[in-house]
Amino acid sequence: MSSNYQNPVLIKKILDEAHTIAVVGLSDKPNRPSFGVALYLQNQGYKIIPVNPNVSRVLDEKSYPDLASISEKIDVVDIFRRSEDVGPIVDEAIDKQARFIWMQEGIINEVAAEKAARAGIEVIMDRCILKEHRKIHS
Repeated sequence: MSSNYQNPVLIKKILDEAHTIAVVGLSDKPNRPSFGVALYLQNQGYKIIPVNPNVSRVLDEKSYPDLASISEKIDVVDIFRRSEDVGPIVDEAIDKQARFIWMQEGIINEVAAEKAARAGIEVIMDRCILKEHRKIHS
């Protein structure tokens, strides 16, 4: 995997510039990693937009079935889905003109990352946004 997708300068840029984070695969179950990460980000002042077709609300926010259903501008698409499921999510992120794509720890999809990069979207892959935020802001 290209170290390009774990660039500390880009990580800091994303965390400093982002305001709105769409969390794809955000569970409404408090014991799930996606819930803990989204709650942390929300507590840090980011606006969280849950993307999960199986729930109506998470963390007091309306949940959307997909990125296409979201009307507001998205800074970061934070992905909590299996690596093989990332392609269509990246396609939607490109259509939505998201600024950044963040694939959580353990999620690696080089093809999707390269497609996003070709569309002008910067990508972080196989990193936890919560851990990276704590590293920078602790």
